[in-house]
Parts: sequence; structure tokens; C-alpha cells
Amino acid sequence: MCVLQDNPPRRRREVPVTTGHGLDRFNALPVADAESELLTCCASRRWAAAVAGARPYGDLAALLSAAATVLADADWADVLEALEAHPRIGDRVGGADRESAWSRGEQSGMDAAAQELRTALVEGNKAYEARFDHVFLICATGRSAAEMLEALRGRLGNDEDAERAVVRDELAKIVGLRLTKLINEQRSFKQGGS
Repeated sequence: MCVLQDNPPRRRREVPVTTGHGLDRFNALPVADAESELLTCCASRRWAAAVAGARPYGDLAALLSAAATVLADADWADVLEALEAHPRIGDRVGGADRESAWSRGEQSGMDAAAQELRTALVEGNKAYEARFDHVFLICATGRSAAEMLEALRGRLGNDEDAERAVVRDELAKIVGLRLTKLINEQRSFKQGGS
């Protein structure tokens, strides 16, 4: 089980890793490199260390399960660290790195949004940040700008505990999608001539 607390070393059973996916390459990375790859999926350093430290994973489902468990058990400070890497919904994400490209793809529902909808999201983001003191996080994949604005407005009525639970859930969805992309990229790298 992946945990964020420091535990004494224990013997793990060997898991054969012959998935045919990029998981083989991910499992074989040095710890620092695995953590670096994981940080593109979730910017919590303790999360990345815990997930990297629990390798090898027998399949993608095991990796996704471990990642979700670590997020569910994470301190709120670790969640906030992860949130700091996320752009506001509606912001234009620059950069050529993997994380920026993923953010642009995830927020593609904003591409066709009318200016008044964009303005409403800017105002909604400001209200949300004033209320909760962190960026509004939503798994934007497959959602239109109008759907994201509706969710933002609805969540403004949450109390802090309820909103933290929603944020963890949304973060877990984003991390799951990004981990899947990461492993698929690892597979492409492996097939492309590693």
C-alpha cells in the first residue's frame, strides 16, 4: 500500500512486469526519474515519492489504484502543492512541456467559448479563489466552458470540507488521465526505438 508517512523498509513481493505497455519502462526508471515523470501528473512531491516508491506495478490499474489511494490519504498541504501547478480554467496555457500540452488539451472545451462566457469564468475564478484560497479545479476533459462555469458556480455554495472532498475527487480524475497518458507515452517511446 502506498502511504505518505515514513515507514520502516519492508520486503515487497516481486511482481512480474510484462505488460506490453510503457509500464515496463516506468517501473525500471531510477527513483528520481520516476518521481520527475510523476510530477508531470501531480505536482505533490510527497505523492510522487510515495507512488514511485511503491513500484513495480503489475499493470496500469494497479498504478492508478495506488495513485488514487495516496491522493485520498494526502494531507491538505500536499493537495495545495498539487493545485499550485494547475492553471485557472480559461487561462491560456503556454509552454512546450508535457504538462502544458496536457493542460491545453484538457481545457479544449474553452476553445469555442464566447467572450462573455470567458469573462464569466474569469469572474467566477476570482470569486472562488477569494472564497477557498486556491484555484478552482475541475477535470475539464470532455466538458464545455458552460459546463465548467455551471460547476464553478455550484461549488461556490460548498462549505470548506465539502469543497475539499470535491477537489480531491477532481484531482484524482485528472491524475488518472495524466498517468494513463504518461504510460502510453512511455509505450510509444519504447516502441519508437529505445
